[in-house]
Amino acid sequence: MPVQRARPVGEAAEVVAAAIIVGGRLLLAQRTRPPELAGLWELPGGKAEAGETARDALRRELREELGVEVSGGERIGDDVPLPDGRVLRAYRVELVSGTPVALDHAELRWVDARELGDIDLVGNDRGWVPHLLGHLTGAS
Repeated sequence: MPVQRARPVGEAAEVVAAAIIVGGRLLLAQRTRPPELAGLWELPGGKAEAGETARDALRRELREELGVEVSGGERIGDDVPLPDGRVLRAYRVELVSGTPVALDHAELRWVDARELGDIDLVGNDRGWVPHLLGHLTGAS
């Protein structure tokens, strides 16, 4: 079992990932960094700041990364423990305003259920695929 490093006091322990689904398609973002993840696809999101709720982190991160406003935050799938002691969590959010633009990624892509099974996702997001498929096909 890998050793988890302690986080500095006051540092948030959650990393948030957003499932934005519009018209039966899920928005994915292509990473540019770090080198070992560049070119892979992920749910957009990022680290919550100390004292920030998951919903607030989702709104801030998606404003910064995509230039959009979102609401909601229903949990999807299981927690993904990260090597630094944080936990990665996915949330379903609703697009309130704006058109997503790749401000912090190589590109964005809307995928349907079939395409989601074929796309090269980052390892941390792969466990959520069955849950995401349920949302894409209306089963959840």
